[in-house]
Amino acid sequence: MDDEQTAALTAAVTIEDDLAFDGLRVTRDDDGYRFELPDLERVALDEAELRRVAGANDEHVSNWYFWHDVAPTEGSARFDFLRFLERVADHDAPTETRGHGGDATHGTTYEPDDVLARYDALERGVERQWGELAVTVELADDGYRRYEVRHVDDADADPDDLDAHREVRDARDIAKFDADDRYRPLKTAPTLVDGWRFPELTSAEVIAVVETIYPATIANWHREREGTLDVDHWEPAMARQSGIYGVVQTWNRGEGTEHVERVAEACCADSECLKRREWQYDEDTPLQADGGAGAFPCREPCSMVVSAARQWTKVEGEDARTYEFELTPSEKEQIEAIIDRVADGEASDVREADFGDDANRWRVRYLREKRMDDDGNLCGVPTNRDE
Repeated sequence: MDDEQTAALTAAVTIEDDLAFDGLRVTRDDDGYRFELPDLERVALDEAELRRVAGANDEHVSNWYFWHDVAPTEGSARFDFLRFLERVADHDAPTETRGHGGDATHGTTYEPDDVLARYDALERGVERQWGELAVTVELADDGYRRYEVRHVDDADADPDDLDAHREVRDARDIAKFDADDRYRPLKTAPTLVDGWRFPELTSAEVIAVVETIYPATIANWHREREGTLDVDHWEPAMARQSGIYGVVQTWNRGEGTEHVERVAEACCADSECLKRREWQYDEDTPLQADGGAGAFPCREPCSMVVSAARQWTKVEGEDARTYEFELTPSEKEQIEAIIDRVADGEASDVREADFGDDANRWRVRYLREKRMDDDGNLCGVPTNRDE
């Protein structure tokens, strides 16, 4: 702890204003300063004595200084997110309650945080997962924090094996494409590429990296914690669609919420999106589909869901027909397996020589050669009867 921090502590305490934070309390009255910790109390201190006591308890003072002169404004989304990363709530500690005169009173209370235990953890490094990000917080020599962000799959990787990035703006390029160089239209899809890290970040920089990779997730996470998350449910969201998306409003409502259940199951599972769906059919009608287990909430149907629903609206508007196909039992099971593998995003993982896999490309090509005619009709059966 340096003189700047003790000077800031002294200046922050006046006769009118107390200082109380994370178990540290400093007050001032006509007799001088009072310096209190859960297990320590010093009274009637002059300024020089206050500085000496503060210097002897530098963890508590540097902790206060970081959270009030370095970190974002207390109570803001970014402030609370940094506290979340540091696992402040994991270090609650029972302490003896003391009265104003320093005499112990009966009973035990809980301080908001055991700073010494938390600092000990920070010396080793504290890790949090945020989507596919692994964020590590460590204690710097001046009591500040230093952060590192990397892909969760690289949590245990040797730093020298990862590409180190020094510029926050690099996060935008990292989040743009997946491992196959395909554009990622949904930033919260679990397709973030690995092999990189952002070391030695400040508190402002770690927030900027996280917000670049996962826009608005910190703000919505904080609103949910504060009870102010403004959820926009399916029905009112679809009612506002216009233009080419207005067709979604005409979806057949005879099935009740069944069509929306299918949308939620298809689009909003953990395998497709890292957000936790909080929107329902409407305010009074919850969906049965699992909303996921993500750390940050989804407050409304996203543009990807709306676009997909527009296409499904057209399909659902068609009348069902009966078709007759001739398939062997194995071919029927193969088609079912292909649908499953594609829906689960596993079709591209099939090895070319694995002919026991129903989604093997040569097996699929053989099935097409056998069962589809030159016009692409399955078993030669046209889609429309008049073809």
